Amino acid sequence: MTQELFREDSYLRECAARVVSADEAGVVLDRTVFYPLGGGQAGDAGELVLADGRTLAIADTRKCKDAEGRPTAGILHVPATGQEAVLAALRAGDEVTARIDWARRFRHMRFHTATHLLCKLVPQLVNGCSITADYARLDFNMTDPLDKDALTQGIAGLVAAAHPVAIGAIGDAELDANPALVKSMSVQPPRGTGRIRTIRIGDEVDYQPCGGTHVANTREIGAVVVTKIEKKSASTRRVVLGFA
Repeated sequence: MTQELFREDSYLRECAARVVSADEAGVVLDRTVFYPLGGGQAGDAGELVLADGRTLAIADTRKCKDAEGRPTAGILHVPATGQEAVLAALRAGDEVTARIDWARRFRHMRFHTATHLLCKLVPQLVNGCSITADYARLDFNMTDPLDKDALTQGIAGLVAAAHPVAIGAIGDAELDANPALVKSMSVQPPRGTGRIRTIRIGDEVDYQPCGGTHVANTREIGAVVVTKIEKKSASTRRVVLGFA
């Protein structure tokens, strides 16, 4: 099991950790600040700093899977190519410093929070999501047209209002009693642990289950614009966001 420090504090840039396992597939640590691909958000990149000062560049982060392909409680730090010697030097129990590419992560955080603002402006269910360092997109289950300029102005207003963004949690029973909190058709919150992580923006802007990384206040998002609106199917409208 990997302790997921990013769940409670998205602003952590590095942490001390111990190696659980290391092979050609990647490195599993006992704790990490690296967010793994999931919920539409890209996995983190960065580096692991060994005790002797050598670094292992991490190109991606994924959830570990069992033999049947089901996610487990471990997080796999996937190394960039050409680092076989450094990777081979790692042993279980070794101490390392896990350090994310902060500039890239912060763009993920800004975009992810911006998609929640978009959910406020477009209340239909989401049936697809992608959050990267270069763009974010949401696919809405709807047939009505959307106005690019109106959405850009709406997001700008919510950003300027400086709404606080708070991490919380609810239980399975509370979510079952409030199914409308789930706004995604394609990604369902994990159940069974008794604790489902939530994100709340302001008093009435947005409130829904979410495991991703976010800024602490909407003003940190900065200038975001709707770069494209596409009709992906008869019942899907795609909204793409970019930084101005």
